[in-house]
Amino acid sequence: MKTSALTLATLLAVASQTTQAAELDLELTNLTQGIHFTPVLITAHDAEGKLFEVATEASTALQTMAEGGNIAELMAQASAAGSDMVANPAEGLLAPTASVSATLMTADTNEYLSLTAMLLPTNDGFVGLNSWKIPTEAGTYTVYLNAYDAGTEQNNELVVEGSGAPGTLGIPAAPGGDAGTGGAGLTSTDSNVNVHIHPGNLGDDDLNAGSSDLSNTVHRWLNPVAKLTVTVK
Repeated sequence: MKTSALTLATLLAVASQTTQAAELDLELTNLTQGIHFTPVLITAHDAEGKLFEVATEASTALQTMAEGGNIAELMAQASAAGSDMVANPAEGLLAPTASVSATLMTADTNEYLSLTAMLLPTNDGFVGLNSWKIPTEAGTYTVYLNAYDAGTEQNNELVVEGSGAPGTLGIPAAPGGDAGTGGAGLTSTDSNVNVHIHPGNLGDDDLNAGSSDLSNTVHRWLNPVAKLTVTVK
């Protein structure tokens, strides 16, 4: 009886460990000079619960985030998929060079980490992490994140009030207050309608006219645009 009781106790302990959630400490740093991140969404999910996929057309939920910074539809999508999530840890915009920290508890079935946030000022650019496999060994890991283009809107680089609604052309805001007006529009066509690496803002040096409302000395970037530090406990 003592042996049976010990065996049962051991099995229960093992079962408890296999269903116990993992704890991740996360720190996201904006590496850009003049780009703000809109509310960030970080999810831990299974193989099917990704937020976006490169070389495919953006979902409506992704488009809504990439064009206007609204993560509500992506949150609903993640919740329906059984994902664990941290939403808007910075409680608003994450400014250039700033960092934000959060803790995420993950279920054993959610083995992958993804992240999205719109880049302002852009038409439909976002910082993204797609299905990064969460290490099983405790430790601190660093991941550098690229900027992606949702492929849902032409990059005309014009700041237009109210353009954060999906399908309304334009950049909804320049949080740094350093954009211009009166641009003619950089382009009216984009050949790649799938999610892809963002070509970057071009801008110009005329904030009262020119082809773009963005500054070529403030709003340009090179990838990566963010650093994510993940501590697995």
